[in-house]
Amino acid sequence: MLKKYAALFIGLISVIFVFLYKFYSTDETIISNENKIALTKEQVLKSNEINKYFKHKSKVNGFNGNVLFAENGNIIYENSFGYSDLGSKTKNDLNTKFQLASVSKPFTAYAILLLKQRNELNLDDSVQQYFPDFPYNGITIKLLLIHKSGLPEYFYFTEKLWNEKDKEITNSDVINLMIDKFPNRYFLPDKKYNYINTNYCILAAIVEKITGDSFNEFMKEEIFEELGMKNTFIYNQENISSYKDIAVGYEREKIKAQDTFLNGVVGDKGVYTTVEDMLKFDQALYKGEPVQSEILEEAFKPMHEKLLINDNYGLGWRINAEDSTNKIVYHTGWWKGFRTYFIRELGKKKTIIILSNLSNKAKFGTKELIELFN
Repeated sequence: MLKKYAALFIGLISVIFVFLYKFYSTDETIISNENKIALTKEQVLKSNEINKYFKHKSKVNGFNGNVLFAENGNIIYENSFGYSDLGSKTKNDLNTKFQLASVSKPFTAYAILLLKQRNELNLDDSVQQYFPDFPYNGITIKLLLIHKSGLPEYFYFTEKLWNEKDKEITNSDVINLMIDKFPNRYFLPDKKYNYINTNYCILAAIVEKITGDSFNEFMKEEIFEELGMKNTFIYNQENISSYKDIAVGYEREKIKAQDTFLNGVVGDKGVYTTVEDMLKFDQALYKGEPVQSEILEEAFKPMHEKLLINDNYGLGWRINAEDSTNKIVYHTGWWKGFRTYFIRELGKKKTIIILSNLSNKAKFGTKELIELFN
């Protein structure tokens, strides 16, 4: 009997030894069943660490959403947590589409740069070139992109001036209100940085003015379809119900976020997408197609001398250029229950995408996420 157990014990030890040898062999790659991507042992260990971190965030802080970490375009980790619809108990999965909130701004900037590349606009063009009655002088497309326009925040002045709260306001409505009512600007243009959503509302309207298409149509035909982003669209009240797998936004106590007349404005927000479609956009930025790399390099330059080099803003991107060999460009967003993060380490070609539809205490710092990946 003892010999039998001894033989079993030796056999078990042998199996464990073979497993450990293969796992720690330097040439060994491990196949992640979840992502169907060949990962090295180092990447598997990193994936496990990331998984542990987000499971903790889900359990302790109530994180609810989708996550993707990639390196050189290869997915190191992706996962879904919680529910896309708490009412129907529909779980989030990799097909779930989330409102990007302000992470929509890099897309709007990308559209502007595409038109610049086609010589259909110049960044020094005045807003009045496209809207002659616009009452604020001295504001260029570039000043809108880098948040130095001095314009008032449309979130606030429309609350007072827009009388049809049961109807969604559009970008054109916002501009017409500015023309008709001339709400006070915060300061003269090109004086200082002030992050204002109005800037990107106007940029989207300029795209429409130049192309003759709706912002929705232009983005779909010229960018989303071009990049193979089949699960991405721009919100409007008519089209939202025609899409499947749409996440519902929830506030702190898992209360469904209320619709608002402000939802109708796009450019500053309004893009719905998945984590994997976001990775396609990320890869297009690296490849320089369709917007060329030389133009994108301008987008990733800090544009504000008075801001810190590690907390700056470019053409549609927040920028940390503290390490010139590994510049970090990113954007975050919040809107009506949605909280989003899009972080890119340019030198290491690492990408972090977090899309959440529950705005609660599960928040993330950019530095914290980069340290987790590295």
